[in-house]
Amino acid sequence: MRHFFVGVLPREVDMIEFGKWLGHSLLSYIFVGPEPKTALIFLGGDLGAGKTTICRGILQAFGYDGVVKSPTYTLVESYDQGLLKVHHFDLYRLGSAEELEFFGIRDYFHQSGCCLVEWPERGHGFLPMADLQISIIATHEGREIKICSETDMGDLLLAHLASDRENQLDF
Repeated sequence: MRHFFVGVLPREVDMIEFGKWLGHSLLSYIFVGPEPKTALIFLGGDLGAGKTTICRGILQAFGYDGVVKSPTYTLVESYDQGLLKVHHFDLYRLGSAEELEFFGIRDYFHQSGCCLVEWPERGHGFLPMADLQISIIATHEGREIKICSETDMGDLLLAHLASDRENQLDF
Protein backbone atom coordinates (compact mmCIF):
# COMPACT_ATOMS: atom_id res chain seq x y z
CA MET A 1 0.00 0.00 0.00
CA ARG A 2 1.33 3.41 -1.00
CA HIS A 3 0.32 6.84 0.19
CA PHE A 4 0.48 10.13 -1.64
CA PHE A 5 -0.29 13.52 -0.18
CA VAL A 6 -1.59 15.87 -2.83
CA GLY A 7 -1.81 18.92 -0.60
CA VAL A 8 -4.40 21.50 0.31
CA LEU A 9 -6.56 22.75 -2.53
CA PRO A 10 -7.98 26.17 -1.65
CA ARG A 11 -10.74 26.58 -4.26
CA GLU A 12 -13.42 24.54 -6.00
CA VAL A 13 -11.69 25.08 -9.34
CA ASP A 14 -8.56 23.46 -7.84
CA MET A 15 -10.63 20.41 -6.86
CA ILE A 16 -11.92 20.14 -10.43
CA GLU A 17 -8.39 20.47 -11.81
CA PHE A 18 -7.23 17.74 -9.43
CA GLY A 19 -10.07 15.53 -10.72
CA LYS A 20 -9.02 16.19 -14.32
CA TRP A 21 -5.42 15.35 -13.49
CA LEU A 22 -6.52 12.11 -11.87
CA GLY A 23 -8.85 11.38 -14.79
CA HIS A 24 -6.08 11.74 -17.36
CA SER A 25 -3.89 9.35 -15.35
CA LEU A 26 -6.76 6.88 -15.12
CA LEU A 27 -7.26 6.98 -18.88
CA SER A 28 -3.64 6.11 -19.49
CA TYR A 29 -3.96 2.96 -17.34
CA ILE A 30 -7.47 1.80 -18.20
CA PHE A 31 -6.49 1.30 -21.84
CA VAL A 32 -3.01 -0.15 -21.33
CA GLY A 33 -2.68 -3.79 -22.34
CA PRO A 34 -4.80 -6.07 -24.48
CA GLU A 35 -8.04 -5.51 -22.51
CA PRO A 36 -9.40 -2.33 -20.96
CA LYS A 37 -9.60 -2.38 -17.19
CA THR A 38 -11.94 -1.01 -14.55
CA ALA A 39 -10.55 1.37 -11.97
CA LEU A 40 -12.34 1.50 -8.62
CA ILE A 41 -11.96 4.71 -6.65
CA PHE A 42 -13.38 5.37 -3.20
CA LEU A 43 -13.92 8.98 -2.14
CA GLY A 44 -14.19 9.70 1.58
CA GLY A 45 -14.97 12.89 3.41
CA ASP A 46 -17.70 14.68 5.29
CA LEU A 47 -20.80 16.12 3.66
CA GLY A 48 -19.77 19.01 1.42
CA ALA A 49 -16.10 18.03 1.37
CA GLY A 50 -15.91 17.97 -2.42
CA LYS A 51 -16.27 14.32 -3.40
CA THR A 52 -18.66 15.09 -6.25
CA THR A 53 -16.50 18.03 -7.35
CA ILE A 54 -13.57 15.65 -7.86
CA CYS A 55 -15.88 13.28 -9.77
CA ARG A 56 -16.88 16.22 -12.00
CA GLY A 57 -13.21 16.81 -12.86
CA ILE A 58 -12.60 13.11 -13.60
CA LEU A 59 -15.60 13.04 -15.93
CA GLN A 60 -14.41 16.19 -17.68
CA ALA A 61 -11.05 14.49 -18.30
CA PHE A 62 -12.99 11.62 -19.90
CA GLY A 63 -14.70 14.07 -22.26
CA TYR A 64 -18.02 14.57 -20.47
CA ASP A 65 -19.20 18.19 -20.49
CA GLY A 66 -22.66 17.88 -18.97
CA VAL A 67 -23.91 18.42 -15.45
CA VAL A 68 -22.48 16.11 -12.78
CA LYS A 69 -24.56 15.84 -9.64
CA SER A 70 -24.32 13.53 -6.71
CA PRO A 71 -26.54 10.45 -7.18
CA THR A 72 -27.69 10.61 -3.56
CA TYR A 73 -31.22 9.39 -4.27
CA THR A 74 -30.60 7.14 -7.27
CA LEU A 75 -27.44 5.51 -5.81
CA VAL A 76 -25.73 5.50 -9.20
CA GLU A 77 -25.39 7.76 -12.20
CA SER A 78 -23.81 6.16 -15.27
CA TYR A 79 -22.00 8.00 -18.04
CA ASP A 80 -21.26 6.33 -21.37
CA GLN A 81 -18.20 7.87 -22.99
CA GLY A 82 -17.88 5.52 -25.97
CA LEU A 83 -15.46 2.74 -25.04
CA LEU A 84 -15.45 3.98 -21.48
CA LYS A 85 -18.17 3.66 -18.86
CA VAL A 86 -18.13 5.70 -15.69
CA HIS A 87 -20.39 4.77 -12.79
CA HIS A 88 -20.68 7.34 -10.03
CA PHE A 89 -22.11 5.90 -6.81
CA ASP A 90 -23.25 7.76 -3.70
CA LEU A 91 -24.01 5.34 -0.88
CA TYR A 92 -24.90 7.98 1.71
CA ARG A 93 -28.60 7.05 1.87
CA LEU A 94 -28.02 3.30 1.71
CA GLY A 95 -30.07 1.59 4.41
CA SER A 96 -27.74 -1.39 4.71
CA ALA A 97 -24.79 -2.76 2.79
CA GLU A 98 -26.87 -5.80 1.79
CA GLU A 99 -28.97 -3.55 -0.46
CA LEU A 100 -26.01 -3.40 -2.83
CA GLU A 101 -26.43 -7.10 -3.59
CA PHE A 102 -30.05 -6.57 -4.64
CA PHE A 103 -28.98 -3.53 -6.62
CA GLY A 104 -26.57 -5.69 -8.67
CA ILE A 105 -23.55 -3.59 -7.87
CA ARG A 106 -21.06 -6.32 -8.78
CA ASP A 107 -22.11 -6.05 -12.45
CA TYR A 108 -20.80 -2.49 -12.60
CA PHE A 109 -17.26 -3.57 -11.72
CA HIS A 110 -16.90 -5.78 -14.82
CA GLN A 111 -17.15 -3.04 -17.44
CA SER A 112 -14.17 -1.18 -18.82
CA GLY A 113 -13.93 2.24 -17.29
CA CYS A 114 -14.16 3.71 -13.86
CA CYS A 115 -16.33 3.31 -10.78
CA LEU A 116 -16.34 6.26 -8.40
CA VAL A 117 -17.84 5.51 -4.98
CA GLU A 118 -18.75 8.17 -2.45
CA TRP A 119 -19.36 6.97 1.13
CA PRO A 120 -17.80 3.53 0.46
CA GLU A 121 -17.82 2.63 4.16
CA ARG A 122 -21.59 2.17 3.86
CA GLY A 123 -21.01 -0.69 1.41
CA HIS A 124 -18.42 -2.48 3.54
CA GLY A 125 -18.41 -6.21 2.87
CA PHE A 126 -20.10 -5.87 -0.52
CA LEU A 127 -17.60 -3.70 -2.36
CA PRO A 128 -14.33 -5.03 -3.75
CA MET A 129 -11.04 -3.49 -2.67
CA ALA A 130 -10.52 -0.05 -4.19
CA ASP A 131 -7.59 0.69 -6.44
CA LEU A 132 -7.38 4.15 -4.89
CA GLN A 133 -8.90 5.70 -1.78
CA ILE A 134 -9.12 9.48 -1.78
CA SER A 135 -9.57 11.20 1.55
CA ILE A 136 -10.84 14.79 1.63
CA ILE A 137 -10.64 16.83 4.82
CA ALA A 138 -11.92 20.39 5.07
CA THR A 139 -9.42 22.78 6.64
CA HIS A 140 -9.30 26.55 7.07
CA GLU A 141 -7.09 26.75 3.98
CA GLY A 142 -9.28 24.57 1.73
CA ARG A 143 -9.47 20.82 1.19
CA GLU A 144 -6.64 18.50 2.20
CA ILE A 145 -6.33 15.60 -0.26
CA LYS A 146 -4.63 12.29 0.45
CA ILE A 147 -4.57 9.25 -1.80
CA CYS A 148 -3.90 5.66 -0.76
CA SER A 149 -3.52 2.70 -3.12
CA GLU A 150 -4.79 -0.74 -2.21
CA THR A 151 -4.04 -2.78 -5.35
CA ASP A 152 -1.22 -3.24 -7.84
CA MET A 153 -3.13 -1.06 -10.30
CA GLY A 154 -3.50 1.55 -7.56
CA ASP A 155 0.27 1.43 -6.93
CA LEU A 156 0.91 2.04 -10.64
CA LEU A 157 -1.54 4.92 -10.70
CA LEU A 158 0.01 6.50 -7.62
CA ALA A 159 3.51 6.20 -9.06
CA HIS A 160 2.30 7.87 -12.23
CA LEU A 161 0.54 10.63 -10.28
CA ALA A 162 3.60 11.29 -8.12
CA SER A 163 5.84 11.47 -11.19
CA ASP A 164 3.40 13.74 -13.02
CA ARG A 165 3.14 15.99 -9.97
CA GLU A 166 6.91 16.37 -9.68
CA ASN A 167 7.36 17.09 -13.36
CA GLN A 168 4.60 19.52 -14.25
CA LEU A 169 1.67 20.10 -11.95
CA ASP A 170 1.29 22.86 -9.43
CA PHE A 171 -1.68 22.58 -7.07
